[in-house]
Amino acid sequence: MKNQFSSKALFLIFLLVITQWLTIEAKTCNPSGKIKGKRPPPGQCNQQNDSDCCKQGKSYTTYNCSPRVTGHTKAVLTLNSFEKGGDGGAPSECDNKYHSDSTPVVALSTGWFNNMQRCLQNITIYGNGRSVNAMVVDECDSTAGCDSDHDYQPPCPNNIVDASKAVWKALRVPEERVKSCNVSI
Repeated sequence: MKNQFSSKALFLIFLLVITQWLTIEAKTCNPSGKIKGKRPPPGQCNQQNDSDCCKQGKSYTTYNCSPRVTGHTKAVLTLNSFEKGGDGGAPSECDNKYHSDSTPVVALSTGWFNNMQRCLQNITIYGNGRSVNAMVVDECDSTAGCDSDHDYQPPCPNNIVDASKAVWKALRVPEERVKSCNVSI
């Protein structure tokens, strides 16, 4: 009888642990806050690659997290220039350098960037029936924006892979046709 009770108790504990784990895994990345947009000073927001500029008084959602990365996590691929004078703004956060548009590099949303833990690591991006490896060199800040540090652009959504022209070319995504497309990482 005691053995049967122990087995049932262990099974219930196991079931509770699995249920809790599945509940945690099922949670999504929820917004962490909002910021109000400020009008950029004249000529201060670089709109290369159809980049958005903050709008005075508009509310922008911020995120401290990104969706969990699995085998093929869905992401939105955006186009960015990491060159000096490009819409990426300052040098890349990981190495304090600018990168040629012909080099496959990316900036990841804050959660995926993971406090620089992904710096200078390669990720594989899948899209359009193709794949490309790209080096993570920067963060697409999901927690702040609309200031000079962020080129007066809004905060990034939490599922962005901001990629150089080389990545778009490797995936054969025509940059003149779309500003963003869905991919997996």
